[in-house]
Amino acid sequence: MNWKVYIVQCADETLYTGITNNVPSRVATHNTGRGAKYTKNRLPVVLVYQEEVDDKSHALRREREIKKLNRSQKNSLINSVNLTTT
Repeated sequence: MNWKVYIVQCADETLYTGITNNVPSRVATHNTGRGAKYTKNRLPVVLVYQEEVDDKSHALRREREIKKLNRSQKNSLINSVNLTTT
């Protein structure tokens, strides 16, 4: 099963990072207000980044790495990938 680390931009322009094995479904869940406590009051969210990893444990590790980045570093990561090719 392929896991992905993703970043969504919330309506207040903050960024939320998570993991899933189904990005479209997870983003839709966020947008219903059931995705995460953080995003619940910051709707709608828009997918701005996704990265495929080998398994769930790698996804969790990569999520932690990304969450430790500052805003500028996250923006650089987001800008380094064109979502239409991922």
